[in-house]
Amino acid sequence: MEQDRIAACQEAIGYKFQDAAWLDKALTHSSNRSDLGLSNERMEFLGDAILGMVVSEYLFNTYTGHTEGELTAVKSIVVSQRILARQSRALQLDKFLSVGRGMSQGRRLPNSVVANVLEALIAGIYLDGGLEAARKFVLRNLDSEIRDAEHTKQHKNFKSVLQQLVQRKRACTPVYRVIEESGPDHAKSFRVVTVVDGAEYGTGWGRNKKEAEQQSARETLALVKAQWGSGEAAAATPPAQQPPAEQQEPVPPQEPAAEQAMAPEPAPVPAPEPVAHPEPAPLPEPLAQQGPPAAGT
Repeated sequence: MEQDRIAACQEAIGYKFQDAAWLDKALTHSSNRSDLGLSNERMEFLGDAILGMVVSEYLFNTYTGHTEGELTAVKSIVVSQRILARQSRALQLDKFLSVGRGMSQGRRLPNSVVANVLEALIAGIYLDGGLEAARKFVLRNLDSEIRDAEHTKQHKNFKSVLQQLVQRKRACTPVYRVIEESGPDHAKSFRVVTVVDGAEYGTGWGRNKKEAEQQSARETLALVKAQWGSGEAAAATPPAQQPPAEQQEPVPPQEPAAEQAMAPEPAPVPAPEPVAHPEPAPLPEPLAQQGPPAAGT
C-alpha cells in the first residue's frame, strides 16, 4: 500500500526518485509522527530556500529590464502560499500526504499544509537528484505562474508602471486631477485626467479616485508609449526649430556684408552741364596807352 502511494506520487509529479525515502519523508506531516525528525518540517525549510533561489535566478535572467522592486513583487506572488497550495493540489500532493487522524477525517487540508508539502518535495528532489533536477521541477510546474504574475504585476498597477516610465523619460512625476464627478454622494463616480510635465493625457472613470487614477494611467500609458516610442527626439524639439526639409524652399546664400554694403544705389540725376559761352574778344587798348603814331602817319 505504501509502495503504491509512493509510485503513484512519482508518476503524478513526473520525477522518479533514486532514493524513495526522500519522497516518503517529504510526504509525511508532523501530525503523523511523534518524532519531528521523521516529518517533512526540516525539508520545508530547505525547500523554501531552494524555491526562492530558483525563482529569483529565473526572474533575474529573464526580465532583464525590471527593477529590483518589480522582480521582488513578482517573486512574492509566485512563492506565496496561495500559488504554492494551488500547484500542490494540481499535483495531488494533498492526496498523497500522510497526516494524523485529526487532520484526515474528510476535511479539506489547509492551504498552509498543502503549500508546505510542495516545498518539502522540492527539497526531496534536490537531496535526491541535485540542484539541476530541483530547478527543472520548479520551473516546469511554476513557469505559467511566473508569467501570469509578471503580467498581472506589470499591467494591473498602471500608476506604478507609468511613474517609472515618466521618471525615466521626462524626469518628472505624473499628477492626477479630478475633472468630473457624477452620481449621488453615496455612489459617486470620478473622472480623472493624468498630467505629465504640464500636458494632459489620458482620462479614466472609477467608483473611487484610486480606481479612476488607475484607468487614467492605463490610458496614458498607451498614449505616451505610442508617442515617445515613435519619435521622442522629435517631440523634445520645438517644431519651429526643425521643419521638414522637403517643405522648405532653398534659401540662397547670403552675400558677405562688405558686398551688401557696396550694392549699387539708384543713380542720381546728373546736373545739367554748364553751357560754354565763347569768351569776348579783347578790347583794343586805350589810345592813351598806345604808343605815338609812327611818323608820316
